[in-house]
Amino acid sequence: MEAVFNVVIPVFAVILSGYAAGRLGILGSASSEALNRFVYYGALPPLLFVSMATVEPDAIFNWPFVGAYLGGILTISILSFFLSKFVFGQDLPSSSIHGMTAIFGNTGYMGIPLSLVAFGPEAVLPAAIATVINSAIVIGVVTALVELGQRRAQGWAIARDVVRALVRNPLLVASLAGIILSIAGVPLPKPIETFCRILGGAAGPGALFAIGLFLVGRSFRGHVGEVASMVLLKLAVQPLITLALVATLFPMDPPWAGMAILLAALPSGANVFVIAQRYNTYVEQSSAAILFSTCLSVASIAVILAYIG
Repeated sequence: MEAVFNVVIPVFAVILSGYAAGRLGILGSASSEALNRFVYYGALPPLLFVSMATVEPDAIFNWPFVGAYLGGILTISILSFFLSKFVFGQDLPSSSIHGMTAIFGNTGYMGIPLSLVAFGPEAVLPAAIATVINSAIVIGVVTALVELGQRRAQGWAIARDVVRALVRNPLLVASLAGIILSIAGVPLPKPIETFCRILGGAAGPGALFAIGLFLVGRSFRGHVGEVASMVLLKLAVQPLITLALVATLFPMDPPWAGMAILLAALPSGANVFVIAQRYNTYVEQSSAAILFSTCLSVASIAVILAYIG
């Protein structure tokens, strides 16, 4: 429980600090969007680039772990999409953000430190792999779906516009550049790595602080069902599905199995808010889900830690 409090409370405190800054008038309503643009264009790209470029390609090929983690993500994505589309009546962009909120765990800013505190240095690798999966696959697919849903052109024009938008997307470009360097075995010069880590270090706190600013004066009473569905899928259903996959289709060593379940149970990551605000889609619902899932994760993660020992 101490490990949970040591990680979850600071994350929640950063959101609360942003809320207090907005509530007290220190920063205005436009500050959230400005800070979010800095995170999207200035901080996240170097963070993703250095994360990909410094991970050994062989390290991510623990296929049972990847299969269980991705299997949970895929299952929740399908459930979330149908729930958002047919129960809440959302369009493709909103349903895509609904799904991202329900699957995109805070593996970078909670998963890695929590794994380190709870299990030691050997547990950092699974958390890093999950972060790579979230960055390279989830962000890419969700961005493509949102771009597709917001296009009003027809036929080939849709594909052209989507490809053009993806090529210009700084998060995807940075991730792919890092992956290419990693596969090619090209070492990253130390000054470049240091620059990326310094600037990228602002991504997590910046996004969390921006969420707090955005929440000032917002009412979520009209979105209770949608927010509750995302939080439930993220904190309860995804770890249960991952547990079932680990026990049946993807058996693995106990430490890796435990980490797969724990990482699946993490609350929604702040990068969801970054994408949602960038496309002005499902911002209120996703930010509320991030906040509430972070608060409730104190209990849910404690249960998972007790289960996996």
